[in-house]
Amino acid sequence: MEITAAPDNFRRVVHLQVLTIAWMTVEVVVALGAAWVARSPALLGFGGDSAVELLSASIVFWRFRSRHDSVKTERFAARVGGGLLFIVAGFVVVTSSLSFLGHLEPRPSLVGIILLALAAIGMPWLAGRKRMLAYKVSSAALRADATESALCGYLSLIALGGLLANWAFHVSWTDPVAALGLLPFIIKEGWQAIHTSHQCCGSRI
Repeated sequence: MEITAAPDNFRRVVHLQVLTIAWMTVEVVVALGAAWVARSPALLGFGGDSAVELLSASIVFWRFRSRHDSVKTERFAARVGGGLLFIVAGFVVVTSSLSFLGHLEPRPSLVGIILLALAAIGMPWLAGRKRMLAYKVSSAALRADATESALCGYLSLIALGGLLANWAFHVSWTDPVAALGLLPFIIKEGWQAIHTSHQCCGSRI
């Protein structure tokens, strides 16, 4: 890619990250609000992961906006994001256990179903655009953010399955089962974020 094309690619990245931040803000607020109302462990796990994705997108936006390569800032953000994911995993385990013990019964959430369906459609598209631009600007940070966007799409499908089953068949146990299905992905992403924070970043952005 010629240098003259780089500024256009930088602007595309910034615009894409603005779109991501706007959507993830809506996703976090709606998912966690719906999780509270419906007592849904699946929505709680999804909302928590979305919060980490929002943090990641914000860091990438700042780096491309300022074009300042701050490895220290990215490492700090990775540690915070990884720690938050482990906290989310703990909440998912607790709320799922309470559901199985009968102390917490998830209710059907139409708002949650609509949100997850939109995420299942939109996040893979965002991930694809980020991967393409990450290749053009040689950015490891943007590639990692693209992976998180793709993961968000996969998690939305898992959570959506649990919520749809609860809504259609009134079997509340499908919600905590779906939430526990998110756990391996949440824990893996948290571990990778913390592990990456201890490594040097070789990309220029």
